[in-house]
Amino acid sequence: MRWRNPRYGRARCRAAGGMMRRLPRFWRAEDGAALVEFAMLVPVALVFVAFTFEASRTFWGYQTTITGVRDATRYLSRVVPGDVCDSGGAVSGWNTKLTEIVRDTRSGDTLFPASIRIVGVSATLECVAGDYRKATVPVAAVTATLAIDYPFKGIFRLVGVTLDDVTTVVRDQARVLGT
Repeated sequence: MRWRNPRYGRARCRAAGGMMRRLPRFWRAEDGAALVEFAMLVPVALVFVAFTFEASRTFWGYQTTITGVRDATRYLSRVVPGDVCDSGGAVSGWNTKLTEIVRDTRSGDTLFPASIRIVGVSATLECVAGDYRKATVPVAAVTATLAIDYPFKGIFRLVGVTLDDVTTVVRDQARVLGT
């Protein structure tokens, strides 16, 4: 004779017994297995996609800044007079134009998305003494500070990684050729 629970009666015992008989069939069933596997894969796939996106944005922003700084340095080396060291001149007056060169394309459009910022651009002049055609050779340098914010950094928390924003400096120098 079956055991009966006096509190719930015969119907409750049958329901529990029926569920126990169906449990092995439930464990053997493969219905929805693809959905479960997909649900397990989605967080990992999101992290890989976010990593690829953020790494490519960082690389692109950094390389674009290098190109802009190089162009600004070339520009500065040609607009500053060749005798700037002899006349005691400075190049800091060109910072606004150099910032514009680093930030913009030839058409005037910005190259950077909102999360990549040029914090500052500065120009310096060094007068190098040596055994050259001239006693001192002017060398202009342009330095840009780049700040990269990661908009998808919240996705990396799925795997326990905290992603901080990056601030880096790009510098280039060239001999002043003069106008």
